[in-house]
Amino acid sequence: MRYTAALISAADIHVSRHFYEELFGLELEHDYGINVSFTCGLALQQNFAWLAGVPEDSMVRRSHNMELCFETEDFDGFLKQLDRRPDVRRLGDVVEHGWGQRTVRLYDPDGHLIEVGEDMGMVVRRFLASGMSMEAVSARMDVSIADLKKLLTAE
Repeated sequence: MRYTAALISAADIHVSRHFYEELFGLELEHDYGINVSFTCGLALQQNFAWLAGVPEDSMVRRSHNMELCFETEDFDGFLKQLDRRPDVRRLGDVVEHGWGQRTVRLYDPDGHLIEVGEDMGMVVRRFLASGMSMEAVSARMDVSIADLKKLLTAE
């Protein structure tokens, strides 16, 4: 058995497809009209209740019990792009977690929660550029130096 995709409901497949392509740069893999899939493994389905065989009134918006996660090497650039999108609703402000990663949460057009975080290798680079030693970064992030080196060389 193999994992193939995360499939989320879309009220308007065209609006949702455009949202993910424009804001996240996702590349289309298949377009089947009311179902589209992206090369990263995310798929969108219009008429999800019909597909799943559940009552339409059982569909929930903004359930807050899962999120789609993205990371970017240009977190500040993404925030600028987000600022140019008044149609995108955020869930709070940017948060810097104890390990140093900055994240922001937002909703897609159908109310699905999305987290966009700073690429972890970029977090390490930011700390090193500020003058911290690898040992200090390791302590701050609670990550071994070996794992920090992996983050620095990951593509």
